[in-house]
Amino acid sequence: MTSEAAGAALVWFRRDLRSFDHAALHQALIRHGKVYCAFVFDTDILDTLPDRADRRVEFIHASVLELDQALDRMARQAGAAGSGLIVRHGGAPACIVRLARELGVREVLANRDYEPDAIARDRRVARELADCGIAFSDCKDQVVLDRDELLTQQGQPYSVFTPYKRAWLQRADDFQLESYPVERHAARLAPKPPGERPPTLEALGFLPTNLSALALPTGMGGGRELLRDFERRITRYHEARDYPARKGVSYLSTHLRFGTVSIRQLAALARRHGGEGAQTWLSELVWREFYQMILWHHPHVVQGCFKPAFDRLSWDDAPELWQAWCEARTGYPLVDAAMRQLHQTGYMHNRLRMVAASFLTKDLGIDWRRGERHFARHLNDYDLAANNGGWQWAASTGCDAQPWFRIFNPVTQSRKFDPDGSFIRRYVPELARVPDRFIHFPAGMRPVDAEACGLRLGRDYPLPVVDHARARTRTLMRFEALKEMPDGS
Repeated sequence: MTSEAAGAALVWFRRDLRSFDHAALHQALIRHGKVYCAFVFDTDILDTLPDRADRRVEFIHASVLELDQALDRMARQAGAAGSGLIVRHGGAPACIVRLARELGVREVLANRDYEPDAIARDRRVARELADCGIAFSDCKDQVVLDRDELLTQQGQPYSVFTPYKRAWLQRADDFQLESYPVERHAARLAPKPPGERPPTLEALGFLPTNLSALALPTGMGGGRELLRDFERRITRYHEARDYPARKGVSYLSTHLRFGTVSIRQLAALARRHGGEGAQTWLSELVWREFYQMILWHHPHVVQGCFKPAFDRLSWDDAPELWQAWCEARTGYPLVDAAMRQLHQTGYMHNRLRMVAASFLTKDLGIDWRRGERHFARHLNDYDLAANNGGWQWAASTGCDAQPWFRIFNPVTQSRKFDPDGSFIRRYVPELARVPDRFIHFPAGMRPVDAEACGLRLGRDYPLPVVDHARARTRTLMRFEALKEMPDGS
């Protein structure tokens, strides 16, 4: 054992709540003789949440409890005295620096984050640790390829997805997708200090939600359960993924967000299966990495448009239309069903995210940043890079090769992807008796037809807040006006 391996290290878990295929944990175990593990319920983040009943906090809490037990079990199976997760509640930088000093470690290791605030936090932690003579290392883990590993032939970051995907598929070989063999070195896991117990959800100041009633199992066990189920359906993914009433997607996005599954594990599975379904799913995983790298290379997208010229777009200040969208009373059933799904479950089907975002920006003329913040508040799987990238894609202000006149027709989208109205009827039950031919646009019914199915338009269900054709014309004019401005190209 080297002199370095005889020392101790601390692994700081963040959005990587698993005990397997974990880059920082593996590096700590092979470099040090004793490895402690910690997680911080960061008050710098938690105190900004508007609701004390937050599904994400409950998901994290349940996953932390499982991880604590998994680390202890893995250590004991390797012949160690036990281990687990040291859990703190407070400002993360102060908690980690204090804990590192108390434990007498030589190094703190964590998996790399690409969000500007997280990068600034880690730089602060690294400086404060250095003042104490403690090293800080970050490891690539939540993506397969990061930072400057994938650049154009001109040495620039990619800004269009298709060539990025082509390069990613060529570069992401078996070595890149190989799992980190954490279990092989688990005997070096250190026991928790005496009396260490993870806090309860209530001790953190949060309340239980309806998470347990949703089809979203938590932790590594929940990730395995969902992955097993999806693997049986993966060959049909390309056919079923766009239909919200069908069980077509993986439902793993929240697990990817909090790292209870491994991106290498998922990408390797897709490669192993092959076929159109698996390859289409792999493409979605590559989209996720593309947006992570857009955020890392272009942090200005957090507040502004990827293409700065679009920051001069003139958006509408329309409080009544904004409230109608937020409250799922736009008069367009698929949009309203999507928003109700979000508020009731914390989840929205990906096709519907595009429809709802397009409707807000292209039909209502409202700034994409407002919609992005609304999704950020409610989505269980909220991820800054993916959320920002998706909203800018819908608003045509992002890194998209398609022109800005792509405008989703909410009625056409409804007829195509919820043809019999099954999804709409689930979340907009007041339309349950509306015939299929009217379910996508009830305002098209004659009064006698509405009366026949017990529906009073404008009272039981709202009339459309905008006319799509007219709204489309206004959007085209909005972007055309930008082109006519100086330097607006």
